[in-house]
Amino acid sequence: MAREDHPTCATCPIPPRKRICIRKDGKGPENCPTLNQQGIRDEAQQALSDPATLEFARQASLQEAAGYANRDLGYASLQPVKPRIEETVEFAARMGYKRLGLAFCAGLVREAEVVQQILETNGFQVVSAICKSGRVPKSSLGLEQSEHIDRQAGEETMCHPLFQAALLNHFRTELNILLGLCVGHDSLLMQHTRAPCTVLAAKDRLLGHAPLTAIYTFTSYYRYLQQPLKQAPEDGEESP
Repeated sequence: MAREDHPTCATCPIPPRKRICIRKDGKGPENCPTLNQQGIRDEAQQALSDPATLEFARQASLQEAAGYANRDLGYASLQPVKPRIEETVEFAARMGYKRLGLAFCAGLVREAEVVQQILETNGFQVVSAICKSGRVPKSSLGLEQSEHIDRQAGEETMCHPLFQAALLNHFRTELNILLGLCVGHDSLLMQHTRAPCTVLAAKDRLLGHAPLTAIYTFTSYYRYLQQPLKQAPEDGEESP
């Protein structure tokens, strides 16, 4: 197999704490972007010349550090102390945001209610938009009845991340929080919102919205993922 020229950091052969991206005297493979893509790095650094971008990055780094206790005792003693919802609240406060967007899946209405309560308890105004907002039928996407989730039902409402994004834009949210949007729908929303987005929870119907469960059990229960997955069935075909 030919040598890879593009970065493959996920399969770097250097132990994590000995990598050049972590320490000045570290090492990296031939395709290490820290070693051989300094031009791209310098170009990326230019983005920090924008004061707003610099402040966002600065506060994000400060928030990262605030998630640990025992920082004065060294790396081996670091202890995580905050769940992501708490860090989200703190980061929004650090940035001075007042109005937050909450784009959520219809399957997580209870969770969304709790999240909105937490955000409002901390003084934020929350613009929350459910994925089914607008009640637009899936037929508008060119889908047939056989391509609906419930093939026995009549008209099925589509998830509409573009409408969610438009709502958040219209009401001028400053930070948007995604809660359980489907694969693809989350991408559309992030592509079309003006305000920056953060993901509180990713959608995983099978694993209770904890997608890393399949990664943690890659060598045991989810060992079938070690083989190429079968292609998705053609439209109208039944899954095996």
